[in-house]
Amino acid sequence: MKATRATDFFHYAMNKLNPLLPHFFPESWAESYGQDACGFWHGVYVKDIELRFRWIPPGRFWMGSPEDEFGRYDYEGPRQRITFTQGFWLAETACTQELWQAVMGENPSRFQDNLQNPVEQVSWGDVKGFVQKMNHHNVGLNCRLPSEAEWEYACRAGTTTPFWFGIELTTDKANYNGNHPYHQNKKGEYRKKTIPVKSFQPNPWGLYQMHGNVWEWCEDVWHDSHQGADTQGQPRLGNESQNHVCRGGSWIFNGRDLRAAYRLDAWDIGNDDFGFRLARGPESSSQQEEASAALSKRTRDE
Repeated sequence: MKATRATDFFHYAMNKLNPLLPHFFPESWAESYGQDACGFWHGVYVKDIELRFRWIPPGRFWMGSPEDEFGRYDYEGPRQRITFTQGFWLAETACTQELWQAVMGENPSRFQDNLQNPVEQVSWGDVKGFVQKMNHHNVGLNCRLPSEAEWEYACRAGTTTPFWFGIELTTDKANYNGNHPYHQNKKGEYRKKTIPVKSFQPNPWGLYQMHGNVWEWCEDVWHDSHQGADTQGQPRLGNESQNHVCRGGSWIFNGRDLRAAYRLDAWDIGNDDFGFRLARGPESSSQQEEASAALSKRTRDE
């Protein structure tokens, strides 16, 4: 659905009354928008390729794994209470090869049998270059990588279990090395490759494959624990480590490593199971004021 000026003002007025809804809907950068059972979404286009972002509402959660979670590692703790006072937007899928190729002009991936597979063999630095070009192409988008707190919050989507769908992990729910299942779950298929980004059911907030397929780069520099993590979910920087955090697990890793709390200490290299998904927002106070004024002016001009 394309945005119209009349609906712009209606949604702005409506959403001001509910802090869990987007402050502006649709926002000025959106080229398409809608609402479904999973919530609100915005879309942008690059050469007729649509990338959708899902609304992640404000809220609180415990980042990290409880000490009694099966398969837990020490660097998944101590658990930290994180509060997001504002919502943000997260891409509903990992970046596809199709989108990467449209933006960057080439495809670095190993598994090129389907352009809807996630792009892989991209380093953290490669991804930052992609983000820069994406923002140049889509004025006002201001996309970025998520913090690892944002990533885990969105992955869990209000749940507290090892996976958003519970404690049972099978290869008809995620793409991983099925020869090494999680806990007492059954062995399953080992596909030995990536698969299209919408192959399984999305989580309650409309996000596909937050578990498995490819690792997803986060903005954060690696720290050995959650001690000292920002309580508002901002990325952690300023460490002597040059490594960054990846989340989500991948097609080649064991079931244990797909848990929502698992963290990977990753060198800045482009393995064939390293990908990413984009984030966007929240708006600063000045951006909110500018958008509010623009909407009011557009409504008066009608």
